[in-house]
Amino acid sequence: MKTYDVTITETLQKTVSIRTDSQAEAEEIAQERWNDEKYVLGADDFVGANFEAKERVREKSYER
Repeated sequence: MKTYDVTITETLQKTVSIRTDSQAEAEEIAQERWNDEKYVLGADDFVGANFEAKERVREKSYER
């Protein structure tokens, strides 16, 4: 039987409205607010998950 390491990646998504002069500035403001924890994403913002399995490679040990 083989051993697999499975990486689980969850995706959360939230849309917020920001009034500003440019798209770049809106993204910057959103990132600043997110960094300041003004936007906190939780279970209600869940949009999906990805599962990726990789076979664990067993390291061989050599004795002398």
